[in-house]
Amino acid sequence: MVDDSVMSRVGNQPIRIPNEVSVTIKGNFVRIEGPKGEQEIKIPNVISVKVEEDLILCSREGDDPDLRAKHGLTRSLIKNGVIGVSEGFEKILVILGTGYRVTKKGKNLEFSLGFSHQITVTPIGSNELNEQDQTTVLIQGVSKQEVGEQAARIRKLREPNPYTGNGIKYRGEIIRRKAGKTAVGGEI
Repeated sequence: MVDDSVMSRVGNQPIRIPNEVSVTIKGNFVRIEGPKGEQEIKIPNVISVKVEEDLILCSREGDDPDLRAKHGLTRSLIKNGVIGVSEGFEKILVILGTGYRVTKKGKNLEFSLGFSHQITVTPIGSNELNEQDQTTVLIQGVSKQEVGEQAARIRKLREPNPYTGNGIKYRGEIIRRKAGKTAVGGEI
């Protein structure tokens, strides 16, 4: 059995507040404002959050496993909020395939993915969608959840084909290729 007192717990780690970020706590909400935008995070009633100098501290009332899980989750959500409003989050998608491309139309992106029609994608929340060239999509935003959701929805439009490799994938994602049909060398 491992002693809990010596193990590092996510919820107990303090969150450092950068100089350009302000944090206010009102009831069960933590409001985080910074140069990239603002976020409001709802806190469970059993978790208490306080700001001391340039640190945010989260604490819980008991040691129940469900409570410990909420403690770590709350701390992670607040940490992601601080990172989001100060630095922001981004995901990059790469489009592979002959004739597959993307163009920017105002705030939206228009995809040509081999269908009989164009597919228009609108930003979720405060996300910003850009195309770097005709085969690369850049998604930027304050909320890690919204940026990830937007990237997953775009990838789902044309998931990578394991036989040809064509489709939309995350930059750096490795697509395991399958062998196609091979000619049988025997006689009938």
